[in-house]
Amino acid sequence: MIAMEHDTLRFRFPEVHQDAGCSISFYRTLRIPDDGREYPLPPGLERFPLSHVDDYSGTVPDSWSRHGGIFLPMYQSEAMWLSFSGDYPMAVKIATGKVSALTGEPWQDRLRPGPVQDYIVIPDQPWLDGFYSGKGRVRQFVAAPLGEGYTAEEQITGKHEHGGLQIVAYPMKAEIYERRGPEPAFYGEANVVCCNVASQEEMGLAPGGLMRQEIYEDSLGLSAWDMSVKSRCFVHILNSSQYFQVTHKMPPTRPPTAEQYTAAGLPWFDYYDAERNALASPTKLLQLKSIETMRANGPGDGMPDKKGLRPGNVIKLSKKGSAVREGEF
Repeated sequence: MIAMEHDTLRFRFPEVHQDAGCSISFYRTLRIPDDGREYPLPPGLERFPLSHVDDYSGTVPDSWSRHGGIFLPMYQSEAMWLSFSGDYPMAVKIATGKVSALTGEPWQDRLRPGPVQDYIVIPDQPWLDGFYSGKGRVRQFVAAPLGEGYTAEEQITGKHEHGGLQIVAYPMKAEIYERRGPEPAFYGEANVVCCNVASQEEMGLAPGGLMRQEIYEDSLGLSAWDMSVKSRCFVHILNSSQYFQVTHKMPPTRPPTAEQYTAAGLPWFDYYDAERNALASPTKLLQLKSIETMRANGPGDGMPDKKGLRPGNVIKLSKKGSAVREGEF
């Protein structure tokens, strides 16, 4: 079952095991410059506010009643990242516009193994900031309106039908969990920085600037996951004015630009896990064009984040496991 608690999605599978559960949060973040350089991980600023589709059945588009799920507001060209947490291992698929964010392949519920698997494993993967763009790199998730050709969905399928995010989670088989015990989790919220920042066509996600981020292989294999049960959630995205029309609530204020944030001396992040192997490169997603590449010969979008910068305060985060380094005597 799925619950929404404190702007976080909670997936639970009590029919499999009393501990079987995980959490996914959606964080606002800095839109990094799309200048061809690779940037460290930007910070999480605050969670996006989540709302139940069923609570607004009279004001959301009719098609949403079929999808169910939740919705959240994003400003056009705003960026997001997804935080995963939980001690019970889960296999989770993430798609945008029903296109896999890891492989670029069409949506299917079933898990697909390598050479480029189409799912992440919790708690091995603490977060996902964008579309997988080869070993050690992702292109940032950036909000864009459907129908203008920028979203990954439109670039790969040539259509603008779905938008939003689609998520499905599968728990580890109970007998394997009992044999292994819980995995120590690295909680994605560790890199959150608290800042006080000032048509009914659905929004989608387009590829933005490059950042350094590993997507880790499933070291357990398909046989570890209980695919007799699953939970799915459709996450719709509204722009700020649509969000107000639907909920009569004000959306969050715009986040600071990456340049403003860096000038204030606030931290960026690097994360690595020496015990995990990165996925192979995804052929389809390597063909995606970033928003700025597509706009290169057209008018700018008025966003001030396109200028390159050099983050000065980079904090290194790691999950080092149980190994003890001997050092020198």
